[in-house]
Amino acid sequence: MKHLALAAGCLIAGHAAAQTSQTPPEELPVLNVYTYDSFTPDWGPGPAIAAAFEETCDCDVVFTPAGDGAALLSRLRLEGARSQADVVVGLDTSLMGAAKATGLFAETDVTADYDLPQTWTDTTFVPFDWGYFAFVGNEGADLPTSFRALADSDTSIVIQDPRSSTPGLGLLLWVKAAYGDEAPAIWDALSDNIVTVTPGWSEAYGMFLEGEADMVLSYTTSPAYHVIAEDDASKVAVPFEEGNYLQIEVAAKLAATDQPALADAFLQFLTGSEAQAILPTTNWMYPAVMPDEGLPPAFDQIVDPSKALLMSPDDAEAIRATALDEWRNALAR
Repeated sequence: MKHLALAAGCLIAGHAAAQTSQTPPEELPVLNVYTYDSFTPDWGPGPAIAAAFEETCDCDVVFTPAGDGAALLSRLRLEGARSQADVVVGLDTSLMGAAKATGLFAETDVTADYDLPQTWTDTTFVPFDWGYFAFVGNEGADLPTSFRALADSDTSIVIQDPRSSTPGLGLLLWVKAAYGDEAPAIWDALSDNIVTVTPGWSEAYGMFLEGEADMVLSYTTSPAYHVIAEDDASKVAVPFEEGNYLQIEVAAKLAATDQPALADAFLQFLTGSEAQAILPTTNWMYPAVMPDEGLPPAFDQIVDPSKALLMSPDDAEAIRATALDEWRNALAR
């Protein structure tokens, strides 16, 4: 048997020699991007942005959905410096203070000529789109135009959980910014209007489309989707008399990434005209930088709130726990 073993050993050695004599295919670097769930489906912006960036970077982009925006930050906290993520896409100004406090993110030198409702100076987080939160309902329905009117009505609403969802957290800060110390009373009054609280935006909007509530917490830009994608003008967003809360969505590079240059290149690409042109008709938000071709005509029909409400990242973080307690206490009664 020894000669068979020797022969086998020679064959194995020869095969191994043949393998090492060939030039192995070059492995492309991989950029791992954590984002929220609605960014990654075929109908979301992720696939088109990844394909466009891969044409420039000689790399592979791998998107990982991680729930809604607040859940995304929770996952990064749990993983810490061991996270496989190089970049995160989908936090917002309401979470920037909490995100920066983790120490998980690195500064970047990305620059862009932003078209935002406010001046952008942060050097860690890169804005990629923005919009106003709004309640969306059906054209022709009697839709309240303020939180007080909503609370006094029989209008049913679906909202998102502020512990897992950036729109849910945005609503919390919206009420707090508009009413301050009166926020607990507003939540008490609204509690019987709320049909349910969903983990993320997608579930809530789906329930509204299925007729399970009169209105849903979404964005002023949401009706543009129905006009462009479905030729349906039956959905309307309502500007509130108190003003509507502004959301600016951001991306950032992880400090522990082993692809820092590639991460910076992706963030720069995300603010470029090619990526920004993808966002309005896939993420249904305003681009952070106006693309060369401008916006689709349906965006001209979007309602413009009379007043924009927004807390600074530090103020949002300082008040978040109190606002969450007020919301939770009201809904528990």
